[in-house]
Amino acid sequence: MSRTARIEHDMLGEISVPADAYYGAHTARALANFPITGERLADRSHLVNALAAVKHATAAANAEVGALDETRARAIATACTEIRNGALHDQFVVDLIQGGAGTSTNMNANEVVANRALELLGHHRGEYSVLHPLDHVNLGQSTNDVYPTAVKLALDRHLAELLAALAELREAFTAKAVEFADVLKMGRTQLQDAVPMTLGQEFGAYAATLAEDEQRLAETRLLLHELNLGGTAIGTGLNARPGYRELAIAHLRSLTGIPTLVSSPDLIEATQDVGVFVQLSGVLKRTAVKLSKICNDLRLLSSGPQAGLGEITLPARQTGSSIMPGKVNPVIPEAVNQIAFEIIGHDVTVTLAAEGGQLQLNAFEPIIARALTAGLDHLTAGIGVLREHCVLGITANRDRLAEIVAVSTGLVTALSPTLGYEMACAIALEAHHTGRPPLDLVRERELLTEEQLHILTAPEALTGRRVA
Repeated sequence: MSRTARIEHDMLGEISVPADAYYGAHTARALANFPITGERLADRSHLVNALAAVKHATAAANAEVGALDETRARAIATACTEIRNGALHDQFVVDLIQGGAGTSTNMNANEVVANRALELLGHHRGEYSVLHPLDHVNLGQSTNDVYPTAVKLALDRHLAELLAALAELREAFTAKAVEFADVLKMGRTQLQDAVPMTLGQEFGAYAATLAEDEQRLAETRLLLHELNLGGTAIGTGLNARPGYRELAIAHLRSLTGIPTLVSSPDLIEATQDVGVFVQLSGVLKRTAVKLSKICNDLRLLSSGPQAGLGEITLPARQTGSSIMPGKVNPVIPEAVNQIAFEIIGHDVTVTLAAEGGQLQLNAFEPIIARALTAGLDHLTAGIGVLREHCVLGITANRDRLAEIVAVSTGLVTALSPTLGYEMACAIALEAHHTGRPPLDLVRERELLTEEQLHILTAPEALTGRRVA
């Protein structure tokens, strides 16, 4: 053994491991086997913390059922607590995409916990005769129950952050709805003038659609709380002592602060099924698609400023062109659009990975975990950027909006019940061809009195709500 490396052993033989590494032989082989994305387990701190919580809970459960002595159990628990407090994350080095259904990830966690626990017991890293990564840290476990359990716990944390970001964005749109409550504008269908509404109603609808997705995500979050921990390899619980499963779940509830964690009623089904990940991916895609549609609207409503709709102005964030002076682009909504495109692609990945499972296990959970955690991370960040750098600073171009309403043939729809459809259609066509305001044509033909026009075109009549 040199000062820069130590020799460890696994079933394939000897392998050199950096002397200062807390990981061991299995992780070293995974580093050689899977140099794929450059994204390490350490880049997903929620997953690292979830793995540490699982190892802590299982050690405590094994101690209670008499499978693990108290000395080793305390050392494992202390090491896991340190990891959950942020220590040693840099030692979780395996690539997020890996063969083996997450075995490399589980082995990485076992080795880091074992070697830190050895230090706490006064021994050197690699002295596995004292405390072994598999015999003790992985006792009563399999990758096939540890990995999906940890992934679900990590996704729960990611969802909590996404839901908080969505709530703040919804509140920002609600505030704009109040601010723009008195701003009359034309609604559009198929990009053609439809009927009047207020800009406040338009922004209020954005808030409402986000609220719907908050509800759907919260419902899906609860589905993540059903775990297969204790099922070991295929759900039969082989090598786990009686009572261990229930105790492990109870310790996880305490460690994570998630009171709704439960054991699956059928561990064999739960070990092979990844339906919850498909469900989450679908709801995440739904949220991304709807948010992208909102961003499309913001880009369209702010288009111009002279040759487009120009109804609202987005905050200017940066110079928009290297050739066109004065150009400012809607870069924040564009960034969120691209995040949505990524999540839509991830949903295809998750779908194919779920379908590709065979018999008692799905071997493709690593790519599912990578896709979901990346999508959740990016969408949460994008939502924060959209709120702070775009929505909060949106202003209404009131004069432009009033001008559009005045000349729009959409106003005639409000007069149609009184004038009759044929006459209203004639007014609309003449206004369209001449460019004259339709109300001026109604006055010119003396079809309605000023009082009637005032009543029929009052903001509350046009929009279905009283404008302050």
